[in-house]
Amino acid sequence: MSLPALLDEIRACRACAGELAHEPRPVVRVSEATRLLICGQAPGRRVHESGLPFDDPSGDRLRQWMGVDRETFYGHPAVGVAAMAFCFPGTNPKGGDYPPMPVCAQLWRPRLLASLPNVELTLLVGSYAQAWALKGRVRANMTETVRAWRDYLPQYLLLPHPSWRNTGWLKRNPWFEDEVTPFLRGRVRDIIGP
Repeated sequence: MSLPALLDEIRACRACAGELAHEPRPVVRVSEATRLLICGQAPGRRVHESGLPFDDPSGDRLRQWMGVDRETFYGHPAVGVAAMAFCFPGTNPKGGDYPPMPVCAQLWRPRLLASLPNVELTLLVGSYAQAWALKGRVRANMTETVRAWRDYLPQYLLLPHPSWRNTGWLKRNPWFEDEVTPFLRGRVRDIIGP
């Protein structure tokens, strides 16, 4: 199956419709030219409304880490985004969003990744993406997994979620912005150009 046909199927998916409090709206943005794949957990409410991945303050922080502007992030054909789940899972009354729906990764992820043969680097953003991609290779927690980022190269680069909720984590772990962010910017330049 061609990638455009697969993306049409994904965007028409309603597999979790009965479990969501809203109409599913799968958000995925990849092409045959994707060389840098960004895998987060699931779209948030703002992304659900706009249909653009990382179209929120988390995306602003992610773009800052990457050293790219919005135009490059959304317009460069080498940059693709495919979260662990393509639909907004809803907001947990206790705070934050619900976890990504597992059925999405089961249904789509292997086929989608197989359709992206030019990916050189995958950014695993947050613990859900890291756990799925790394299987039993994750460390005791997200901090320790990200701290071991060099162990997962060259295929993966591990990042915490860029949510404002992780501002405290970033302050407690200055090594991330001292070590990982410059490396990430260098790899982004290597892949998409200056």
